[in-house]
Amino acid sequence: MLSVFKLIQKILQRIVLFFFGSTVLAVLIYRFIPVPVTPLMIIRCRQQMTRGETIRLKHHWINLDEMSEYLPVAVMASEDQRFLDHHGFDFTEIQNAMEERRNGKRIRGGSTISQQTAKNVFLWPESSWLRKGLEVYFTGLIELCWSKERIMEVYLNSIEMGDGIYGAEAVAQQHFGRTASRLTRANCALIAATLPNPLKYSSREPSRYMLRRQTAILRQMHHIGKFPPVRPEQSTEP
Repeated sequence: MLSVFKLIQKILQRIVLFFFGSTVLAVLIYRFIPVPVTPLMIIRCRQQMTRGETIRLKHHWINLDEMSEYLPVAVMASEDQRFLDHHGFDFTEIQNAMEERRNGKRIRGGSTISQQTAKNVFLWPESSWLRKGLEVYFTGLIELCWSKERIMEVYLNSIEMGDGIYGAEAVAQQHFGRTASRLTRANCALIAATLPNPLKYSSREPSRYMLRRQTAILRQMHHIGKFPPVRPEQSTEP
């Protein structure tokens, strides 16, 4: 009986070691190379096949400096205004969301860009306690191993931005007929306005509600500044 327990213990130890080793390795690899495909992309393709539809998958990785300078600012204004200040979790926003829930107001998410990146790249979309726990783990891991610039780059290349459209370059070409580097400030605000539900809201054919959100995001963008921020050592001043 004791030998059986020891065997089980060894198996569990190996599973745990494999999990931590493989996840840390994956995060370290994606620190340097593009993310070719995400679980959500695979899920969406499978859903399309199940419905007998043609597979739609538009995704083209580009570097952060190949995107419009307004796009990171727009998504920060819309999704995570304290992105540069927190370490993966915005506890102020989480507390606000909990307070609103207690008061019976509409429930809203408190996910940061870091959390969304962790979920998009490593996990699945359906909410559960297991996924939330893994999301916390991967968020902490990418915050530890990646720079804020890398997190933003992966986020803007991997996030769903329309039906079968993933990332900045794909949405720029499909919805605006231009490259991501040529997106205007207004284009970027409109893209950011769709992110809560890019299958419901379209940056190609925006509704009046979307145009109102775009205007609000444009106002908030004035308070964000540039991304990435200019560091003291990068200043050209003597």
